[in-house]
Amino acid sequence: MKKIVVGISGASGAIYGIRILEALKAAGAESHLILSDTARTTIEYETDYDINDVVKLASKVYDNKNLGSAVSSGSFKVDGMVIAPCSIKTLSGIANSYNVDLLTRAADVCLKERRKLVLMVRETPLHLGHLNHMTSVTQFGGIILPPVPSFYHLPKTVNEIIDQSVQKALDQFDIEANLFNRWVGI
Repeated sequence: MKKIVVGISGASGAIYGIRILEALKAAGAESHLILSDTARTTIEYETDYDINDVVKLASKVYDNKNLGSAVSSGSFKVDGMVIAPCSIKTLSGIANSYNVDLLTRAADVCLKERRKLVLMVRETPLHLGHLNHMTSVTQFGGIILPPVPSFYHLPKTVNEIIDQSVQKALDQFDIEANLFNRWVGI
């Protein structure tokens, strides 16, 4: 069984993290959720989800202030971590090994243990500082996967657009949730 840490930061696009939790649950994977304080606000503002329902999607939930949590140690084995969405503040913390909270600490642990770390960075346009942080995280072994939709699967709803980006993130962990029709050629 796959064991994935899911971080949801306060950037716009909390639905990506929620859909990842739903897909992991449906796939029978174990999910370890870390919500930033602003993620809770974003979830309430941007979605119809109640925060308690989001928390129930996860196998285990951690307080972002608790740096003594299981996911803060490399000895706690996971297959990796995805942060969806990943704010520039969170990206900056990870790029600079600034472990001010559990979200950035768990990401740092994935990098130091050479585990998959996928960041669905949500910002546009980008300036050189953002790009430099993305380059640093990539050089450390992380994967930058902005939720940039494709349209070859001919989405008809916003949810279908979201699901394509979610499946692309799950692909990094070899988790098939069948969220969109893959390209087979013309």
